[in-house]
Amino acid sequence: MKLFFSCRNSFIARLGLSRGIRAGLLVVGSTFASHAQPASPAPTAMLLRPAAVFDGQDRHEGWAVLVENNKITAVGPAAQVTAPAGARMLDLPGLTLLPGLIEGHSHLLLHPYNETTWNDQVLLESQALRVARATAHAQRTLLAGFTTARDLGTEGAGYADVGLKQAIDQGIIPGPRLLVATRALVATGSYGPKLSVDEDVPQGAQEADGVDGIIRAVREQMGKGADLIKVYADYRWGADGSAQPTFSQDELNLIVQTARSAGRGVVAHASTPEGMRRAILAGVETIEHGDGGTPEIFALMQKRGVALCPTVAAGDATAQYKGWRKGTDPAPARIQQKHVSMAAAVKAGVALAMGGDVGVFAHGDNAREMELLVRDYGLSPLLVLRQATSGNARIFHLADRGRLAPGLLADLVAVAGDPTQDVAALRQIRLVMKGGVLYRQP
Repeated sequence: MKLFFSCRNSFIARLGLSRGIRAGLLVVGSTFASHAQPASPAPTAMLLRPAAVFDGQDRHEGWAVLVENNKITAVGPAAQVTAPAGARMLDLPGLTLLPGLIEGHSHLLLHPYNETTWNDQVLLESQALRVARATAHAQRTLLAGFTTARDLGTEGAGYADVGLKQAIDQGIIPGPRLLVATRALVATGSYGPKLSVDEDVPQGAQEADGVDGIIRAVREQMGKGADLIKVYADYRWGADGSAQPTFSQDELNLIVQTARSAGRGVVAHASTPEGMRRAILAGVETIEHGDGGTPEIFALMQKRGVALCPTVAAGDATAQYKGWRKGTDPAPARIQQKHVSMAAAVKAGVALAMGGDVGVFAHGDNAREMELLVRDYGLSPLLVLRQATSGNARIFHLADRGRLAPGLLADLVAVAGDPTQDVAALRQIRLVMKGGVLYRQP
């Protein structure tokens, strides 16, 4: 490293640049050198001794967790967890250790709409710019304690999420383990961007219709690396701009059948009762948003074992972007409707997945969804913490994570305080481990 700095300084000096520019290059070089280092590798074994452990279901004081290589090998009362010779001891006084959090609905290739509108991101930002920004989003997500994320559509960036996932898996960039949906599916004419009727512009998702078109599109996305298929079962394309169903029941059935035959599940963007009903009957695994759900629809979801990912943070953010002064102004009609539908979903016993539609608001602010579910929608901190760990792992078929138990991945987060009592503790991230590698530590 000393040789690197010596050669760099000598080279910059020979360029004959002004003192200010030379200083700027020195700073950039130093910053790159300091941030390009890999995350701290864990020793073969590490014993973590926090004040308490949340195992994905309950909180236990005085427990410890033993990690060897990339797996958890022991969890339980500290006196009963013995570390092998040479293990690193990591005391975490005052901290609660929990499974790495799982983000259920994100878009790493989007950034907040109050910075740049969705239309302009899709139409005016180059894919190179969007991918570069997404690498920063991935790092922020991981450092916020989210070691896994479902990324539900690139919104006009093609299959860039597949490459992003590969870069993370190969250790090129830090980020969460990703489940990617690639381009997502929309019915022709239903999505956007929409400009003049005389112009055909790039769309934010892949258009597909009818038997041949749907089968080809689903297989293409799976062949390119999609872990799951996302379909827009309804969208804002009614004559008056209202949300209306898009695909027919037969088309949705075909999407699910084609994906399922290759071992993939399907998730559905749906906010209208009819769009939700068709998606549920087709066999999707989760409904995203569900704003207009009725007691009858949620009863059907519960019966069919379909989970709801309510994304309350996205609606809250967009309402504020449009001028809602939360805490001062009356809640907009859309927010009021969301409270009604959420109450109906909870009453019906629908399984809830935790996911905020991050990208509509800032990456790294993922805990915002959990805070709103507690503060504005009346869920308990313990319930939303279970949703973000063992609950999401179960719904997303991730049997190797979401809990702290021997044999599972060593994806761990430590926070100051007790998140089962105060969800704000999830803002106090002190340690992040993914696969036994420390990315943040006290």
